[in-house]
Amino acid sequence: MKFTIFNISEETFGIDIARVLEILRVQKIFTIPGLPDFLSGVMSVRGTVIPVMDLRRRFGMKPAGRKERIILVRYDREKIGFLVDEIKEILVLKPDEIRPSPSIFKGFKTQYLSGIGKKDERIILILNIDTLLTSEEKIWLQEATELLEEKSAGTGTTAE
Repeated sequence: MKFTIFNISEETFGIDIARVLEILRVQKIFTIPGLPDFLSGVMSVRGTVIPVMDLRRRFGMKPAGRKERIILVRYDREKIGFLVDEIKEILVLKPDEIRPSPSIFKGFKTQYLSGIGKKDERIILILNIDTLLTSEEKIWLQEATELLEEKSAGTGTTAE
């Protein structure tokens, strides 16, 4: 399997490349009042309103002063951007290089993991992006995004 490998703080993560739509430089993110702390807001990508999740905050890691990249992924039937520190590479992991995630891993909620990859001496936390939002958070985010899209359509402008 191929994975997009990136860093958040000192940890190395991977996302199945089949879910990655594109990698973007950080751009203007519009905040929405009342969002949970880990949802940074929304951005406009070619006229489409995309929610942005700060993975560092979601995982309870210390926020960085500056985010480097946004990974745009398919999430259910929607798109979502993940704020990360640095994109490292595209990496192939063989099935025998991926282990099930332990019940506890450095205090990290392993519900977010689909496994742990080991390549040479590196450990890669493989994200299960489908578990990053609760059902309530998904509904709230979808409603907020739809409202912003309606507002943008009504004014004839995008959220840029």
